[in-house]
Amino acid sequence: MIFGVLSLLLVVAVVGMLAKKQLSAVNTPPASDAGVVAPVITTPQQSQQLQDQIKKSVEDALQKPRGEGEEK
Repeated sequence: MIFGVLSLLLVVAVVGMLAKKQLSAVNTPPASDAGVVAPVITTPQQSQQLQDQIKKSVEDALQKPRGEGEEK
């Protein structure tokens, strides 16, 4: 029974260490990008960019002529 409890504590400790390591890796920017400043894009700007991309895709699809096999 003592062996089971010690094994469980060891597993919990290992999982805790791995979780801590993973969380610190997520919060830390990569070292190779330390000198590069990424442009800040807000959510409204992202939304507008997505809308523009979709609009362009639809317009391009409407401008493309259909082939004879596609008409039904």
